[in-house]
Amino acid sequence: MSYAKVIVNLALDKDFDYLIPQALEGKLEVGSQVIVPFGSSERRGYVIAFAERPVHRGEIKPITSVCGDESKIPSSLIELGKWMADYYCCSQEQAVRSLLPGAVRRGMVKPKTVTYYELGDKAEYDKVTGNPRLHSQIRVLKLIEKHRRLTLPALEALAGTGRSVIASLLKKGALNAVAETVGRDPYEGVEILPSRPLELNDEQSSALKRITVMMNDTAKKSRVLLLYGVTGSGKTEVYLQAIAKAIEEDKEAIVLVPEISLTPQTVSRFRERFGDMVSVLHSGLSDGERFDEWGKVSSGKVKIAVGARSALFAPFRKLGLIIVDEEHEHSYKQDKAPRYHARDVAVMRGLMEKAVVVLGSATPSFESYHNAITGKFEIERLSKRADDCLMPEIRVIDLKLESAREGKTHYFSQTLVTAVRDRLARGEQSIIFLNRRGYARQMLCEHCGFIAECPDCSVPYTYHKKKQILSCHLCGEHIPAYPKCPDCSAEDIRYSGAGTERLESTAAELFKGAVIARMDSDTMNTHDDYEKVLNSFKKGDIDILIGTQMIAKGLHFPNVTLVGVINADLSLHMPDFRAPERTFQLLTQVAGRAGRGEIKGEVIIQTFSPFNPAITAAVENDYEGFYEEEMEIRGQLGYPPEKHLMTVYLKGPDTDKLSDFSSKIMESLKTFISEDIIVSPPSPAPIERIKGKYRYMIIFRGNKLRRLRNALRQLLYTSKIPADIEVYVDVDAVNMM
Repeated sequence: MSYAKVIVNLALDKDFDYLIPQALEGKLEVGSQVIVPFGSSERRGYVIAFAERPVHRGEIKPITSVCGDESKIPSSLIELGKWMADYYCCSQEQAVRSLLPGAVRRGMVKPKTVTYYELGDKAEYDKVTGNPRLHSQIRVLKLIEKHRRLTLPALEALAGTGRSVIASLLKKGALNAVAETVGRDPYEGVEILPSRPLELNDEQSSALKRITVMMNDTAKKSRVLLLYGVTGSGKTEVYLQAIAKAIEEDKEAIVLVPEISLTPQTVSRFRERFGDMVSVLHSGLSDGERFDEWGKVSSGKVKIAVGARSALFAPFRKLGLIIVDEEHEHSYKQDKAPRYHARDVAVMRGLMEKAVVVLGSATPSFESYHNAITGKFEIERLSKRADDCLMPEIRVIDLKLESAREGKTHYFSQTLVTAVRDRLARGEQSIIFLNRRGYARQMLCEHCGFIAECPDCSVPYTYHKKKQILSCHLCGEHIPAYPKCPDCSAEDIRYSGAGTERLESTAAELFKGAVIARMDSDTMNTHDDYEKVLNSFKKGDIDILIGTQMIAKGLHFPNVTLVGVINADLSLHMPDFRAPERTFQLLTQVAGRAGRGEIKGEVIIQTFSPFNPAITAAVENDYEGFYEEEMEIRGQLGYPPEKHLMTVYLKGPDTDKLSDFSSKIMESLKTFISEDIIVSPPSPAPIERIKGKYRYMIIFRGNKLRRLRNALRQLLYTSKIPADIEVYVDVDAVNMM
């Protein structure tokens, strides 16, 4: 007898032994989805290993059945899931669950079928067509004879007849109904014009050659390349030609983009080059589309998977290349268990499957750049824009001086207003960037000082004028906007701080006749909204595009010659050690949208901190100098990438209980904290309360955290944690708020 170790869909971090019945001998593999008896019911689970004898004592129940091949996870991904569970302090079940879409995992979605009607028995056909009184049936048969086969809707529309006529023909045998499985295409109806490889410049050719050598040399120790190229340097063309090389060697490729909003544009570039060899995997698809796209990858019908974070787990068996575009983006870090970073898991998957991993960015994360200059990763630089386009000229507007001169601070400085009007006169386009949505940051009563705050979170409500609501951007709750102060009934309410909605309103007043569009999470409600606006902008139907960070990266519009940054300070003064790095990245990325055509671009940055190192480095495009300056500070404080960082979060309704329990956790971990580990003891998080729950955090920094990490994982799944307290660990945390 042989046994299988199975994990079920419960966060127990425990596998269970099951007997493999004789009928299933030889039909199971690591990664097979099975139905098993569990307690008084049955559950779906995954085989993660086999054993000759069970570890658990007592009765060993047999596996009930095995599910179809479409839900099977490759054994290499099961191993990756085990590593994720260990490294990111989550259960095995949570890690394996993240490896495939819920639509596949739950087994609720079935293949889509379409019924076609074809001619049936020839003798019955002759009987019907020989009887002139059956004119409706004759019309149906003649239509099918002409078109060979038709669906029911098409047949009803063309014949102008009811279903009873078709049912009669089916009963006679003159018609046959044939059901066929068809794929759900998320890009059905989208016209794709094939593209050809472009001629590469010397730097691009060098990068492609390095990637090709790395793919061919499977014994090579370093299999990660940082492609550090300025905005507009042609990184995507290098990706495309590297994938072509992989396909020539009968290998497969994964392309990750940081957000769903980037996916349609990226997918178009890859489909134009590779046609039907491309599959798309992201959470914006319907369950049916995700089921079919996963199936195309799993069955080997496609060679390339493009998508956001979850596309990393595309079930390829001959993976040769993983590309992580905009690798510095923090949206690659998942904010719920397993709290993995897609960039780092991509590196691990590449190591396990001997695939090359290319990390691309104009503003590399400090972690990746540190790994490159210390020899852990290889590096290729693209120092100039493709097609010899010039880098944009960047000007800084000191809002303190502007305010002193004008007597108040305007959202659009006079310099920016003049620059936008100049572009409108020349028929060129402008992008205006502000990384805050809504109309105003807060509602303030000037009479009594009342500020409208979310009762469940430690933040003020944001005012949305069009909907006349006050909304909390942390928990999502909203209430009708107050017509007067709820405390003192005064009507002199002031809304302070601008968001993109107010900018749109102000721009409409300043730039009469201009066509203005806004892109933020308030206006982009559906999967198609993003594409519609970008297509209109691309065609020149929009003069000014206003938006948040979703317009700051990955977009290529040659007619954009001006980018205006309304307030560069928003992300600069956050209580997070990465705030300067994020500000530099955001400014550099949004500046890179300007001047991608024949006309040199201009960027106007408005700030109250014109001499801050992050802003001056972005203006001078001096990544290396900024990195060196920041690393001096991080080295002294022991922050990444100098050391690893791990945060323990505690959430609950009672702040005193959180404080007490966090102290108990610290006490239980004392023996696992070595001398080289820096500990920031339990304290309230910068955002102290979200959704009615208070938040505490403990921060550990060090280069040898494995023993402590294992102790924390053990604590999470074996210790008794109060029912009203949630504890989780964020390894390599990127959000310190």
